[in-house]
Amino acid sequence: MDKVVATAVEAVADVPDGATLAVGGFGLSGVPNVLIEALYERGVSGLGVVSNNCGAMESGLAVLLAAGRIARVTGSYIGANKEFARQYLAGELEVEMIPQGTLAERLRAGGAGIPAFYTPAGVGTQVADGGLPWRYDGSGGVALASPPKEVREFDGTEYVLEHGIRTDFALVRAAKGDRHGNLVFNKSTRNFNPLAAMAGRVTIAEVEELVEPGEIDPDAVHLPGIFVQHVVALTPEQASAKMIEQRTVSAPAADGTVSE
Repeated sequence: MDKVVATAVEAVADVPDGATLAVGGFGLSGVPNVLIEALYERGVSGLGVVSNNCGAMESGLAVLLAAGRIARVTGSYIGANKEFARQYLAGELEVEMIPQGTLAERLRAGGAGIPAFYTPAGVGTQVADGGLPWRYDGSGGVALASPPKEVREFDGTEYVLEHGIRTDFALVRAAKGDRHGNLVFNKSTRNFNPLAAMAGRVTIAEVEELVEPGEIDPDAVHLPGIFVQHVVALTPEQASAKMIEQRTVSAPAADGTVSE
């Protein structure tokens, strides 16, 4: 089945207001910026987003966040996103913070059909006991707090019950993909993109390089096409548009040259 869609706007045409989205990316790496921009152009709002972070440097999900299109975020990292922090503290945004490894496993579990699992991460903290602020009231008080979770003991160790995550849609970015939806991710872009793709009931992938079926060695496939419903091929300009969040410059060498 050829899953290629002509444009990003066409690919996200069925995403309604209030939809839940699992979005790939790790920092600025592997973020489906083109699909996010297409959602922005469509004016979709009231979104519930599940992603490691919510954009940075006015890119990625920060585009939707700044426009007030996101109602709830499930993630593990706020970082230096000042608008995210402002909306959260002002009571404009509901936020569920989850340990990063737990978030990854909740996405994977949801995609694998596993409803819940036990993990030691968070035991003895508000992650398990409840009380984490999900929404502030805008005056410094907590309007909505996380509920307590089930804790059980196995072989003398306590574990907290976490539920798998399923979302209406997933947006991901891959280095390479074929027309059947088989995807290959590059280095750190593989952290959350495959997991987000698994969690979405309808998964849309933007790919930097589109190839024909059979051109990807089956052993090289990171995510099978069964998890992907739509593929958008990026233009060379879109594929090469990659930002650097923190640029580090080393001290000058003896000959006066500087390397990054």
